[in-house]
Amino acid sequence: MALVLAGFVLCLSGLQLIVAADHPSYVAAVYEHRVLLNPNPRHPLDRSSALEHMKQNLHVFEEQAALAAQQGAQIIVFPEDAIHGFNFTRASIAGYLETVPDPQKVTWSPCADPHRFPDTEVLHSLSCMAQKNLLFLVANMPSRQSCNQTADPRCPADDQYQFNTNVVFSDQGVIVARYHKQNLYFEAAFDAPPECKYITFTTPFAGRFGVFTCFDILFRDPAVTLVKEMGIRQIVYPTAWMNQLPLLAAVQFQRSFSYATGVTLLAANVRAAEYGITGSGIFTPWDSLIHHDAEGNSGKLLVRKVPVLDPSFTGDDKHKLVPFSGYPSTNEPENMHVGSTSSFNANLDGEYCQKDSECAEGALSSTFNSIMMYDNFTLVPLQGTEGNISICSGSVCCHLLFRRSDTREFYALGVFDGLHVVHGTYYLEICALVRCTGEEQSSCGGESEHAQTLVDFRLTGTFTTPYVFPGILGSGMTLYVPDHSGWEGGNRFYMSRMGMSAGLVTAMLYGRHYEKDSV
Repeated sequence: MALVLAGFVLCLSGLQLIVAADHPSYVAAVYEHRVLLNPNPRHPLDRSSALEHMKQNLHVFEEQAALAAQQGAQIIVFPEDAIHGFNFTRASIAGYLETVPDPQKVTWSPCADPHRFPDTEVLHSLSCMAQKNLLFLVANMPSRQSCNQTADPRCPADDQYQFNTNVVFSDQGVIVARYHKQNLYFEAAFDAPPECKYITFTTPFAGRFGVFTCFDILFRDPAVTLVKEMGIRQIVYPTAWMNQLPLLAAVQFQRSFSYATGVTLLAANVRAAEYGITGSGIFTPWDSLIHHDAEGNSGKLLVRKVPVLDPSFTGDDKHKLVPFSGYPSTNEPENMHVGSTSSFNANLDGEYCQKDSECAEGALSSTFNSIMMYDNFTLVPLQGTEGNISICSGSVCCHLLFRRSDTREFYALGVFDGLHVVHGTYYLEICALVRCTGEEQSSCGGESEHAQTLVDFRLTGTFTTPYVFPGILGSGMTLYVPDHSGWEGGNRFYMSRMGMSAGLVTAMLYGRHYEKDSV
């Protein structure tokens, strides 16, 4: 089946896209920056010393903005923490802070009017980059905002908020958007804003974009609200994401978010090998241009042409992608016919277990528990070259139909239904097929980027949340999208994939139950 999408033909089998010549498009760039760090971030620097440090990173930004413009880029995104670094205390970051005026109240180009506000050298530099290269520019920086405890009971004791802030400049150097990160990740230097704001900006070449930062991507606000409630289909996303396999490597979840929500995601990550930080990309719902290099020491500029997805810009609201609906197709091979053997021709209707006891009847002898991503998963091993297995935990039941090229590598199907409480608190409902890193059961959940076994599969899960992020990761950080995915039978979400050219590392249905985060 083919869905005509505002001048595109979106072939839902494999999500291959044919772009009509007259459909609006633009050129986007993201830069993965090898940030030059302050070697002693907990020691306060005066303003002059802090500026000297930041200018080293800004000099690289200037070079990359010019290179992007030479390749026709109309917008560039730089990473989170890329100007100043990280691991500061509230006191030690003071010399790095600048006040960023609210662009909804003040129209200002720091490049054109550099003395309007004091101590805004970084804003001036970024503004001039945007203006000189005639591109929209997104950067992340530390900011301050004065407050009064009498008027604002949430105001910190030192009478100022300190925010992790994204600033967006127009191609004329004017500040057009300011976003303060809502969901902080062990960031002692910063405050969460007293209220969550949903920040967007409009460009003349692609319409509206939304803005959020790093850890925000795992939470309803602002990320999902921007997409689902406000209809945003293009996101700029500075991040400093530490990779954690098998479920949350940077490009792995960036790919899943873009696919699940039907958005273009411009994701710029920091390069810091000593912290396991890498992974940037330009993602559309159907394809991507990525960079992941855990060992390299240089930055990477990615530039590519992408279609405009904002329906208010294209004038076609009728055929827009619906977030979290999947990409089903009426011509999916019946029961995923990847072979003629009985297990693949079997009718799957009625074979899904709906609670723990039903799954346990057929799998009790082989189920085991292992820690994956700090959570206690229940798993069942894959046996033989093809099969049909199920496993449940609480209200989440996972069902896998598979055929694989080899049995030498240990694979298991895992399920988790519960509150994640390490390095953040959020409720998860997960079905995951993972390649274990060794032969022992405890290795299931270990981190590895490599696998040799080719696997065709159909993975299904029962969920109590509509927010399911499908993801498929192949060997060497190769990303795939499902051939087909979607809801069936009310609360069951499925995805299928055949014919991968790389060994399977992870196939996951990553469900987020936002309402249970505070349970």
